[in-house]
Amino acid sequence: MRWALVKVCLAVTTMVVVAFAVPLALVIKEMASDRALSNAERQAANIAPTLSITTDRDELDRAIAITDAGGEGRMAVHLPAADGQPARQIGVQRATDADVETARRKSRAFIAQAPGGSVLLQPTALSSGGNAVVEIFVPEGEATNGVGTAWLVLAGVGVALIIGSVAVADRLGVRLIQPAKRLAGAAHALGEGKLGARVPEEGPTELKSAAVAFNSMADQVVQLLANERELAADLSHRLRTPLTVLRLNAASLGDGAAADQTRSAVEQLEREVDTIIRTAREAKPQTGHGPGGGCDAAEVIRERMAFWSALAEDEARKVRVAGVDRPVHIPVARADLVASLDALLGNVFRHTPEGTAFAVDVHSGEDAVIVLISDAGPGITDPEAALRRGGGSGEAGSTGLGLDIVRQMAESTGGDLRIGSSVLGGTEIRIWIQLDDRRPTEGRRRHRGPAVRRRRKGQPASPTGV
Repeated sequence: MRWALVKVCLAVTTMVVVAFAVPLALVIKEMASDRALSNAERQAANIAPTLSITTDRDELDRAIAITDAGGEGRMAVHLPAADGQPARQIGVQRATDADVETARRKSRAFIAQAPGGSVLLQPTALSSGGNAVVEIFVPEGEATNGVGTAWLVLAGVGVALIIGSVAVADRLGVRLIQPAKRLAGAAHALGEGKLGARVPEEGPTELKSAAVAFNSMADQVVQLLANERELAADLSHRLRTPLTVLRLNAASLGDGAAADQTRSAVEQLEREVDTIIRTAREAKPQTGHGPGGGCDAAEVIRERMAFWSALAEDEARKVRVAGVDRPVHIPVARADLVASLDALLGNVFRHTPEGTAFAVDVHSGEDAVIVLISDAGPGITDPEAALRRGGGSGEAGSTGLGLDIVRQMAESTGGDLRIGSSVLGGTEIRIWIQLDDRRPTEGRRRHRGPAVRRRRKGQPASPTGV
């Protein structure tokens, strides 16, 4: 498009320059010729007063000599025969005798061709009667004097106009092309899954309108994907939480074929739900930083703890919540945080005995928020294996999907997930959520596996899985 615009501008400007330059060049040449002939007419008029007074050769020689043309040998005077004297010629003759007689007979000036140029033949009336003919020779060089320079200047101006028009067309092309390139690049980036791709709304009106429409479309796509992500996360905590309650109730049914079948059915249902949730998460982009992705962690924790506290009361579990008395804004979608909390709290109920206490603590800093979920259970003997199960190894008794959900949520902000020992004597899950939108670099280890803190003296290792 850019080169097409340059070519069109080049063609149009060239045609305009040619249309004006060629006639102007011919006019310049004609003006130079007219200037030379006008000068010759003035030279011929200078000798006319002398011819009207005398035809003496000496007087005429002096009159001719003092003129510019006469001094350069370009003037001649042709006197007719009179008073018994033959026709005479003073100066160098270049015109033919026929041309001289024609000028004398017609009594009007005309221009005739001569070797090396042209001659002006100007009839002049004599006091004695008859017409003398004044001949002024105009060389070709004088008739074209300055024409070459004028043509050269005219050609230079034409070339400058063409170059200038090409430069202007190129700049206009760049102004048109750059927004189009940015729009195409953003479209490719969006097609590759980079949901943050947007186009500056600048450039010509049409491209600006296209940029506005693209940004609106991209925002809509991000919103639709966020809605689907929220639906998947909602499916997670809506299904897994009742399943946890159902599993706990099934465990209290006692022995018997019906009880075993119920527990087996609950386990089968839980595995199927985990499979559905994992598939939904793998099919959706991780967009924790998308539009509208932030939430108040304190509010979400208070809401979810109100739900789990009822079940904790039924099982005689002591619950402690700290650090949620003021807003704690984090760059995580509400649905993702809800799914993460439900996954971890569900693990506490699933893998610790009834009556086991647990706590949720929130620590807010300038650049990060730390959420600690700790319990007084038997703990985790192999934290790395617990996280690996979330990667799909699928050990018996646990899928590890809950920890994987939490880990990915934390890492989407540049934070991480760590497993250690709590002050309650059991497991402590530490979720580090970065606030300044940094991503892990070489200098900051991205924890695919957990960082296990050293156990306090006297704390036993425990074999509970997650």
